[in-house]
Amino acid sequence: MKNGKLQVAVVGCGGIANQKHFPALKSQEDKCDIAAFCDIKPERAQKACSEYGAENAKVYTDYRELLKDPEIDVVHVCTPNVSHCPITIAAFEAGKHVLCEKPMAATTEDAQKMMDAWKKSGKKFTIGYQNRFRPDAQMLKRTCEEGKLGEIYFAKAHAVRRRAVPTWGVFPDKSQQGGGPLIDIGTHALDITLWCMDNYKPVSVMGSVFEKLGHLPEAAEGNMFGPWDPETYEVEDSAFGYIKMENGATIFLEAAWALNVKDSREAATTLCGTKAGAEMVGGMSQQSYDLVINETTGGVLTEEHISDSGSIAFFEGASGGTDASKECRQWLDAILNDTEPLVRPEQAFTVTQILDAIYRSAREGREIRLS
Repeated sequence: MKNGKLQVAVVGCGGIANQKHFPALKSQEDKCDIAAFCDIKPERAQKACSEYGAENAKVYTDYRELLKDPEIDVVHVCTPNVSHCPITIAAFEAGKHVLCEKPMAATTEDAQKMMDAWKKSGKKFTIGYQNRFRPDAQMLKRTCEEGKLGEIYFAKAHAVRRRAVPTWGVFPDKSQQGGGPLIDIGTHALDITLWCMDNYKPVSVMGSVFEKLGHLPEAAEGNMFGPWDPETYEVEDSAFGYIKMENGATIFLEAAWALNVKDSREAATTLCGTKAGAEMVGGMSQQSYDLVINETTGGVLTEEHISDSGSIAFFEGASGGTDASKECRQWLDAILNDTEPLVRPEQAFTVTQILDAIYRSAREGREIRLS
């Protein structure tokens, strides 16, 4: 703490940092200063520092040097997926609190290493699943907690785009990201689904992963972000998972950047319970989210619509509708007040465990049993 405020460092000054983390942290100036910026491209870190940095903020190209600063309290890890593990572990070993962008890691093995380092550190840890803070997600969570859906025994996690392959950064680079739409946007849909169900005990996973459209030049035409390069596209274009939970509940997960469907749904879930059902309808092809609760009232099938405007994520060209300041405020408050952050590490670990199992099931052509 310095001048009564948390000193925050951001590692990775690319798209998600600029569109989500920097503005959100800046909105919480009564609680924190952005005191350090780190990026392998020094000009990016310097630009971010000049726009968002506190007085005497520092710029680094090596996160290990940044972590030597004893004044830094909190580290936000905003780098490609495969680097989440080493940076997060190093931050915990240096005695810092960590917010890591989603997903926790590219593999279960790396996620476990991060969990072990967190438990040793005694510090706070959370993962950047900002879609939990959308008004419709909050409303659905309350509805589930109040028991209005009854026992939720079937769900669908939706993360499907017709043609919206990200063409910037390292998204199509498997060595940096670990995968494509499943690990990028499927992770949000699965997080919302598990969180609303309050069910984190998967026992088996079956998965299918497709690389059908990514290498077709004609498929790249009409992409929302401009044509992608089929020659450098290294990840799947769609993936699907069938997840069985310990209590018998079943989840179907669909994730695609490019799929020949008419409508898109992203960061959304469908929940089916014994008393009622709920559907989030929204994503790339809709301008707003519509939360629909369906049930039987007096012998009549009824629907209640609860709508909220806004988009679902932070990406180039979008006007972000998610209230990132809410995510940031509750995270900083969790540190200052020694409370639990909304997104708990063990929950994010389960998301990574399932995603990893879907990839593994597709590679090995069999069901993956989880302990």
